[in-house]
Amino acid sequence: MAREGQFRTAGGRDEDFRAFAAARTPHLYRTACLLAGGDTHLAEDLVQEALGRIYAQWHRTSWFTPRARIDNPAGYAHTVLVRAFLSHRSRRSSGERPVDTVPDAAVREGDPALRLTLVDALARLAPRDRAVLVLRYWEDRSVAETAETLRSSPGAVRTQTVRALGRIRGVLGDSLGELADR
Repeated sequence: MAREGQFRTAGGRDEDFRAFAAARTPHLYRTACLLAGGDTHLAEDLVQEALGRIYAQWHRTSWFTPRARIDNPAGYAHTVLVRAFLSHRSRRSSGERPVDTVPDAAVREGDPALRLTLVDALARLAPRDRAVLVLRYWEDRSVAETAETLRSSPGAVRTQTVRALGRIRGVLGDSLGELADR
């Protein structure tokens, strides 16, 4: 395993980083392949993201002075790589997978009358009720995400969601059932 002294060059910090990246990239790539379950494209993206994050810190931290030195830059790089992988897995888009064929049938569009009825009913609600319903059900956000967006507590969002659903049911009456049965 390489130590920080091996990456010191006469060309300055950029040269130091280039030497470090050249020496560590194969190791990071192997680890990324294992983390990604053999997905080499994802592994390349993870290594690129990790190196980008390290480079951003490279100029802020005096890696080679005793004052603010990281004793093991290679270990730090692996930590950054694992954290990049974990943050990638938590993203909603990480579940998307490319396919080799496109379906023949077009996606069925929603019922325009139902959509217009729902939009009209939302417009009749108070802005806060409308916001909580749009965030929770239209944008499919979690309670925590909605609370953060609305600068509210999760408990308040849950209570407001229940109340807003009751209000929109009152606005829609029986018309939603008739439209949904079509």
